[in-house]
Parts: sequence; C-alpha cells; structure tokens
Amino acid sequence: MRDHLFAVSDLWKRFGGLEAVRGVSFSVAPQEIVGLIGPNGAGKTTVVRMIMGLLRPDRGKVLWKGRDITRLPTWKRVELGITGTFQNSRPMKRLPLIANVMIGLHSPRVRRQGEWVKTAEARALDALEFVGISDLALTPAGAVSQGDLKRLEIARAIATEPELLVLDEPFAGLTQAETRLLANSIARLRKGGRFGRLHSEGCAMLIVDHKLSELMRITDRIVVLQYGEVIADGPPDVVAKDPRVIEAYLGRVGTSPREAF
Repeated sequence: MRDHLFAVSDLWKRFGGLEAVRGVSFSVAPQEIVGLIGPNGAGKTTVVRMIMGLLRPDRGKVLWKGRDITRLPTWKRVELGITGTFQNSRPMKRLPLIANVMIGLHSPRVRRQGEWVKTAEARALDALEFVGISDLALTPAGAVSQGDLKRLEIARAIATEPELLVLDEPFAGLTQAETRLLANSIARLRKGGRFGRLHSEGCAMLIVDHKLSELMRITDRIVVLQYGEVIADGPPDVVAKDPRVIEAYLGRVGTSPREAF
C-alpha cells in the first residue's frame, strides 16, 4: 500500500455460514476524504465496526500510521485520533446539545490539549458553531430535528480533534438542504485550521452513505464493496463509469453514470 494514515489489510469476517467481508483492503491518506459505498448487504457497516474496534476480524489487520491496532479497544482508538459517528444517533435526549458534546470531552486525548476544566464548554460551543447549530446549544437533544441530531453527532466527534473521522450514514434521513449543509461542514474539516478553541491540522475521513451524488462531490476517492469484496477503488468520476459498479447497483450494464448516480 502507498503511504497512508490509516489502512485495513485483507480483512475477513464471517457470521455463521455468511462471509460478510472477504479480503477487504484499502487505505486513507492524511487529509483525504474517502467514500465507502456498495449495495445493501455489501459489508460496509461490518467494515466500519471492525475499523472502530466494535468487531474483531477473523483475519487481516487494521493499521494506524503503520501500527497494528487490530486488537485495540474502541476507547484506545479514540485516544490515537480515530473517531466515528454511527447510523443511528443516540444522544442523551434530556440534556442540551452543549452538554452532549461536553461529555465526549472527558477523553484523556482532549485533556492533553489544554486546561480541560476551563475550556470544555467553550470547545463544545465551538464544535456546535462549526456544524451550524450553536443557536440550539441549550436545547434538549430530544427536541431537535433529525438533521440537527446528525450535526450534533459530528460536533461530538470533532470536539475530540480527530485525525481520522469515520462517518456511517451521515446523510441518512436528511432533506436535500440539510444534506448540502452537512456536506459543506464535512468538507471544511479536511482543510484544517483553528475553529475557536478547536484546532485541526486537517482531518482525514471515511464516509459511508447511500447519497452517492453528494459523496461524489466531496470525496477524493471511492471504494466500492459488493458481496463483501472491493470491486472498485479510485477517483469518483472513474468509479462512476465502472461497469462493475453500475451493474452492482442497477443489475445491468449500459447505463450512463448520471442514471446510476
């Protein structure tokens, strides 16, 4: 593999008689945004869960800056700089949004960045402002829209100042306008810089989603899974024209990329 920040190498995972993931390998370079796509049942969520330490692969490795972290628990991966959001938001509904973000700032990784007690509230507010919902900081999480909950999940993640952000279905259930706003926030993260008390050298991302047109707009590369295997890996415009990818989604070839995506 080329130089990378993060990589999975020859991952395999079986559930009973089903091989959900079969020899999956790909990498993410620093500040790169990679999309992971595939039809339902392709193995995307299983791969994400192995990346985050929620599942252990039967074979293969998860690598962080060349180090084998396959057996590290999730919290230690967060300490290294790997943070994820998941398809189903599970906020503490009675707490305001700012408190939901502050809870994640108990991480030792965050405390090392500065004087946590003095800055936690400000950092949480900066994260909410970055994703565009600081005006809802004191609103209980149970009283906001699905789109705002998605942005809350990203605020919680970026408050830890990750080097790699893994997003599982960030656009699911959002309107077109909400999707575009969230996608723009995601794209800003790659550039790095200082956002109030938050600082980033530029965040790499792995994004799993079904809204392919939005992924094509903001990603550098697309990795495509089918039946647990990688069938394509390349720039979005190249992957969109790959007959194997079009057939995987539509069950036929001879379809234009515009129709497929």
